[in-house]
Amino acid sequence: MKKDIEIPVIEGVYLVAVNEFNKDHRTHDWYAYLINENNYPLETVLIVSSGYDKKDKTSTMRHTLKVLGAKSFAKVEYLEPNVLKLNNEFSVSFFAEGKMLHKNFIFKKHTIAEANAKKVPLMKEEGILAS
Repeated sequence: MKKDIEIPVIEGVYLVAVNEFNKDHRTHDWYAYLINENNYPLETVLIVSSGYDKKDKTSTMRHTLKVLGAKSFAKVEYLEPNVLKLNNEFSVSFFAEGKMLHKNFIFKKHTIAEANAKKVPLMKEEGILAS
């Protein structure tokens, strides 16, 4: 029975951390973005995030996006500086092309740093790509 279950490989969907200027507070802050590089939209996107290490755990955050269009991106959440020292996991579920899909993304602790920033898909900004 297990051999009959197909788990599709999800391509073209990324979670990134981008350091951008906050005009209201006049600070540079990290934000998580979901990117859809595919030619089809992602529908009913559910995102559950939390940070953790061996001794600390953050509260669980939940976000929804009705639709994330083809070749687009959306801001998911602000990454408070204290959580950057933790592993930050984002569980993303969505419908695409008539199928429900799921992927877990993780930023390992201390990897969200300006020194690690690289060009990210679709965005003009540099950021950190979650694994």
